[in-house]
Amino acid sequence: MSQSLSNRILNMSTSATLAMAAKARELRGEGKDIIGLSLGEPDFNTPDFIKNAAIQAINDDYNSYTPVDGYQELKEAIITKFKRDNKLTYTLPQIVVSTGAKQSLANVAAVMLNEGDEVILPCPYWVSYSDIVKLNDGVPVEVKTSIDTDFKMTPAQLEAAITPKTKMLWFSSPCNPSGSLYSEKELEALAEVLKKHPNIYVVSDEIYEHINYTGKPHASMANVEGMFDNTITVNGVSKAFAMTGWRIGYIGAPDWIARACNKMQGQVTSGANCIAQRAVITALNAEPTVVKFMIDEFKVRRDLVLDLLSDIEGFNTNTPEGAFYVFPDVSHFFGKTLKGKTINNATDFSLFLLEEALVATVTGDAFGNPNCIRISYAASQKEIKEAIKRIKEAVS
Repeated sequence: MSQSLSNRILNMSTSATLAMAAKARELRGEGKDIIGLSLGEPDFNTPDFIKNAAIQAINDDYNSYTPVDGYQELKEAIITKFKRDNKLTYTLPQIVVSTGAKQSLANVAAVMLNEGDEVILPCPYWVSYSDIVKLNDGVPVEVKTSIDTDFKMTPAQLEAAITPKTKMLWFSSPCNPSGSLYSEKELEALAEVLKKHPNIYVVSDEIYEHINYTGKPHASMANVEGMFDNTITVNGVSKAFAMTGWRIGYIGAPDWIARACNKMQGQVTSGANCIAQRAVITALNAEPTVVKFMIDEFKVRRDLVLDLLSDIEGFNTNTPEGAFYVFPDVSHFFGKTLKGKTINNATDFSLFLLEEALVATVTGDAFGNPNCIRISYAASQKEIKEAIKRIKEAVS
């Protein structure tokens, strides 16, 4: 009966990260001891002070439909957060709360893109960007980067990618999957190109902003002179506060874009979960230092992963400055046969690691970079050590 399905769904890719997680679950169901380094999900529990706020909201009988764009108290907390952490000044009509940052992105694409509009995506990019753009009749324009430039797009590359059809630039900093982040100076250099094209709008995905190992403040594109009115800042609480399942994301945007997202959301899902919103008010009103213990542990794990991978021939790594991923170039193995299996690309290599090393990673193909795999270190140090020991044995 698939012929009765829409072309929209038939042409859509399955999320590679979720597909790998499903494959890992299948193998676990067969009794295999799979170590999962594939999902972008902190392995910490949501802090107690946030959970207690949710319990209080239940006891206070929050159970009704919420405003489409979020409780006013939550929007005020988001405004406070933007001012405190990013030196950005938004007003209530410029904030829209959604069911996760992924819905925030989908809203923006739906209200901004017309058929044939081009969206520049520096590679690697988060797995869903390309399909969200295509779902809304846009055309993804991939800009290739490499490990030699820490997977960051240069101003010259940006300029070369711009055409009369360019409508938007989407990027994440810190980046999922590479862990790279753009400094203030690097954003300013990209902005100099963009300011020559005032009809191009930027989606700045800052969901990993607090997971930053540089010791320097997070840099936001909307804070670059001349870019505020052309930037949609996307954020949420899933990564820094270990609240992936609570499903709360948000945008700060020019009011005409925010109003359009509010209108779109009103016809699709309406307002986000009431209890989750009340908990997030408490999370965002807290100083970011409350989650510093997670960031410190992630940095220890990052260094552990890099140290262990450096002892495996064929893994070319850089040092990610944020998020909780490493993105090694594994093209050394392409064309080789390992344990009777020929490795033609990163997808083959990722499947090989799952089947032979019993370690789940994600192919770089899903992120627009066919030479790499993504390894998440949102796992215990014990699991990381065992996983990379298995990988070393499998490829030796």
